[in-house]
Amino acid sequence: MPTAKHQLPLDLTSDFSRFRSQHAGRLHFAAHSHHFWPDVTRDAQLRCWDEASALSDEKWDQILGDVWGDVRGLIAQHLNLPDAETLVPAPNTHELVMRILSCLPPDRSPRILTSDSEFHSFRRQCARLKEDGLVEMTTIATEPYASFVERFVEASKINPAFDLIFVSQVFFNSGFVIDCLDRLIEEVFDRGALVVIDGYHGFLARPTDLSNVADRIFYLGGGYKYAMAGEGACFMHCPPGIAARPRNTGWYAGFGSLANAQKGVPYDSTGWRFMGSTFDPSGLYRLRASLHWLNEKRLDAAVIHSHARTLQDMFIAGLAQIPSSPLHPVSLVLKPDETAIGNFLTFERPDAGWLFQKLHRNGIVTDHRGSRLRLGFGLYQCAGDVEQLIERLSRLD
Repeated sequence: MPTAKHQLPLDLTSDFSRFRSQHAGRLHFAAHSHHFWPDVTRDAQLRCWDEASALSDEKWDQILGDVWGDVRGLIAQHLNLPDAETLVPAPNTHELVMRILSCLPPDRSPRILTSDSEFHSFRRQCARLKEDGLVEMTTIATEPYASFVERFVEASKINPAFDLIFVSQVFFNSGFVIDCLDRLIEEVFDRGALVVIDGYHGFLARPTDLSNVADRIFYLGGGYKYAMAGEGACFMHCPPGIAARPRNTGWYAGFGSLANAQKGVPYDSTGWRFMGSTFDPSGLYRLRASLHWLNEKRLDAAVIHSHARTLQDMFIAGLAQIPSSPLHPVSLVLKPDETAIGNFLTFERPDAGWLFQKLHRNGIVTDHRGSRLRLGFGLYQCAGDVEQLIERLSRLD
């Protein structure tokens, strides 16, 4: 997909008029949590209804054919995947995580290597399985960030070998980026484990090229955040020939052979082998519209990240001029001029929950996880929004 050069920051606010009009008076800086959707997604939502009405029971040929075919082709462009057929859709990543877990050895407790900063869809599920002795977990602290990759790689080489290695591309609770994915995968792959990269905070937030590792890793992503399509539109890239028969399998995984006599449990050789069952297709319609909109605007992850970084720099520079602000650059968990980060800033504050509420009362929407307050930056924001944010922080009561 072509990458355009833009004079940054961009101003695409008119393309988000419907969401922005509903937030008049509020400054929404939670793009990492709930990204605004471009206006084109509303038309897509209506199109989903209209096609269901027109096609009735034949709609799934359209959804799993033209709609998903279009979506997976566009996702493959952004990830530089050699073959779009390695992709499979799902309503959420937890569903895909469960299918990955169902591929692990059934005759013993599988061994899992992960970090202490994985999102809840994986962390909670594995913690529960560990309670009953159904999995063994080795968890590597992400901090100190500078040495995380080296420590993670070293842990992957212990004996006995791991069955599953699961790690984020961008960590949700800090914004820390593994910007050497190819090297990490090269180091951890050769001992037989399934390798899964959680790319939810990376997809369309950081430029991602999977062409050199597509034959070795699973990659999870979705439309709720930087793809700007909302809920119900997740996906996974599945490397050919690896984990060919997940035990957690939906009837759609055999969709192409339903009309034939069934012998055993047949699986497709593509990513479709990880398919589930009946789902609400509206998310795929919205995702298709959002991805086409990005193409028409000549926007890719590099441009999106550059835009976010420009707004981040404006914000940090503005904060430095407000001694009374409850947020200050010194409390940043990661400084973007020193470390590769995602499209949000994370502030360490023991009173993060209280501050979140105070900001919300003053029309500033953020979010927090424990003692960390997060502000996200995206395409629906412009320089004027950051200027208003700085001004509002300067007179916060």
